[in-house]
Amino acid sequence: MDILIITVLIIAAVILFLVELFIIPGISLAGISALACIIYANYYAFANLGTGAGFITLTISVVTCIGSLVWFMRSKMLDDLALKKNLESTVDNSAERRVKVGDTGISTTRLAQIGYAEIDGNIVEVRSIEGFLDEKTPIIVTRISNGTILVEKIKQ
Repeated sequence: MDILIITVLIIAAVILFLVELFIIPGISLAGISALACIIYANYYAFANLGTGAGFITLTISVVTCIGSLVWFMRSKMLDDLALKKNLESTVDNSAERRVKVGDTGISTTRLAQIGYAEIDGNIVEVRSIEGFLDEKTPIIVTRISNGTILVEKIKQ
């Protein structure tokens, strides 16, 4: 009966360990339960079956955990769980393509380096090259680089 209890605890620990690693992200109840099962199985073996059986149980539990991890990583089951979809969508930047250097507009949000502005009727994301600009500040497009619209305050 003692060996059955230890075997069930080790099997439960291995299953919960694999669930923790491959299905549930982060530290969760499965990982804590797996740790508790493996510790209690080894404690039970040392307490009820003696030191020799305790070390054998400890060796078996370590080999079983490592072996199941290696087996699961090499199996096709992990390929079934893996995400294989490629993202093919793009950001709609048609408004940015209509903006040219020298266009003027007004900031619609506070430009804490990056914010939104209305330029020629288009609301686009812009970056201030002068630092912070308040909302409703008149701006001018000074440069467009790598899809980023750089603006500065219109000097009066």
